[in-house]
Amino acid sequence: MGNGWIDDARQRKLFQRKLLAWYELNRRDLPWRRTQDPYRIWISEIMLQQTRVTAVIPHYHKFLRRFPTVHKLAAARESSVLAAWSGLGYYRRARTLHAASKKTVKNFAGKIPNNREELMTLPGIGPYTSAAIASIAYGQPVAVVDGNVRRVLQRLIGKPAADRQVWQTAERLLTHENPGNFNQALMELGALVCVPRVPKCASCPVTAHCVTRGPLSGIANKTPQKKRTISYALNCRNGSVFLIKRPQETSLMPGMWELPQAAAGNIATTPILSLRHSITVTDYKVRVLREPISVQSSGTWVKNNRVGTLPLTGLARKILRAAKII
Repeated sequence: MGNGWIDDARQRKLFQRKLLAWYELNRRDLPWRRTQDPYRIWISEIMLQQTRVTAVIPHYHKFLRRFPTVHKLAAARESSVLAAWSGLGYYRRARTLHAASKKTVKNFAGKIPNNREELMTLPGIGPYTSAAIASIAYGQPVAVVDGNVRRVLQRLIGKPAADRQVWQTAERLLTHENPGNFNQALMELGALVCVPRVPKCASCPVTAHCVTRGPLSGIANKTPQKKRTISYALNCRNGSVFLIKRPQETSLMPGMWELPQAAAGNIATTPILSLRHSITVTDYKVRVLREPISVQSSGTWVKNNRVGTLPLTGLARKILRAAKII
């Protein structure tokens, strides 16, 4: 079947029915799918940006226990929001989420807007997130395009396509009767079946509508990971650990707490522990050393029982957990 079926209303209906039936039987049981609360759906969509589902689930529960409503989030200090976000990475998301909650309370009396135009006036909410909230929480007939949907649609039409064409195709295929579930079904298909390298075409409910039926040439592969070794100093005394706070003026994770980096000349020193840590395209081998603190050090001794309440960088949290400090 060529991609001309997209212009045929009966074929579109068939595609929608097959996809929704598959989704009903195969969708993952995720906590944000058990609610229609737009606040909780919004939180999940922000957390899921550039983060795997399995990593998001425990942070989603923890964050909502701390900030169960948009009013609670808006009233919180930024440091508390960052501490609750710690471990998810990409902390700009937490800051813009916090700013958006304040704007929601101020401009919309604490009610999450129900349309794309107003949603996109909030910090951190763009075309995808606004469409996801509007369709899933409010049943608005607007299509979503994330990385999974883009891959599915490009394979359906049989060629790499510009953003405009992908969005137009998504709008054409969207069912107005159940847009929220349809959007989630398309995303779920990309996550579970129409995967990047070796799509599971034999398991695809809409394979008859697909032009490609396999990997599509012309879609760029993932950027290869770079490898780098970094060393940090871990010093403990009297139930406290020595930490430093990143300057507020720095562009990367301002105001977050971390361990001091070890001196470059200590590469031959045997580490007390080693671990791996990946950020975007870099795979770090992390060495943790015992290293005397310089008198010029600008850090602070923090009680172990208080460390977990600080906005720690993801790597610092990982090291401190490995060292059984938190």
